[in-house]
Amino acid sequence: MHRFLVSLAVLLALGVWAVPAQSVNQPIRLFNGKDLTGFYTWLKPHGKNNDPNKVFTVQDGVIRISGHYYGAATTEKEYEDYHLIVEYNWGEKTWPPRVDKARDSGILLHCVGADGVSDGSWMNSIECQMIEGGTGDIILIPGQGKVSVTTPVEKRGKATVYESKGTRQTLTRGRIDWWGRAPEWKDVKGFRGKQDVERPLGEWNTLEVICDGAKLTFILNGTVVNAATDVEPRRGKLLFQSEGAEVFFRRIELVPVPTAK
Repeated sequence: MHRFLVSLAVLLALGVWAVPAQSVNQPIRLFNGKDLTGFYTWLKPHGKNNDPNKVFTVQDGVIRISGHYYGAATTEKEYEDYHLIVEYNWGEKTWPPRVDKARDSGILLHCVGADGVSDGSWMNSIECQMIEGGTGDIILIPGQGKVSVTTPVEKRGKATVYESKGTRQTLTRGRIDWWGRAPEWKDVKGFRGKQDVERPLGEWNTLEVICDGAKLTFILNGTVVNAATDVEPRRGKLLFQSEGAEVFFRRIELVPVPTAK
């Protein structure tokens, strides 16, 4: 009995045998335009739902994430098989240790396990990176379970870059740059590459993620920028990062996965 209870505790911690993930059969407004109902917050120095510096606020139908501390707004529920549509806009403010660095945030997909298991801030997940010059990169964040994707890539110097006609490779950690990321990219505030499809500072962007079974597709302002198959895990919470830069969200919605024609 003791071994059974220990095993059960471990499985619950890993998200196994938890409430089943919700498949999306009709639109779900994750952000209701008024408050953070359906989300909880996590901050590296303060833990769960403790936000004394108001890192996460809602005003005039927009979520502001100040970036002051590393952490996240995370959905209470788990989801699978969905098309995520997000509208975001970078703010002016940045904070140490990234005060002079590229504005940085991200959407973590299929989050499972404990909060803060990675660097005290993130969950076991697959990240859709949001960073000036690199929005749409895939980052694998291992924590309390397997993280894995397979994608066609090519090597450009030390970088692994998504290339639809490249060699298929399976990765369990690291990053896959979006296809147009500038080879000369530098981690500096305001960086823009020649092929960037992210709009200039102050303009709203539409970032979409299609999670279709074992497939992932990242779309930025109507352009497919990255994709992967054989994704693990394939379900979980969604996490919106606070990572040193002010960022605004006015739409966070799940719609059904597009039906192939």
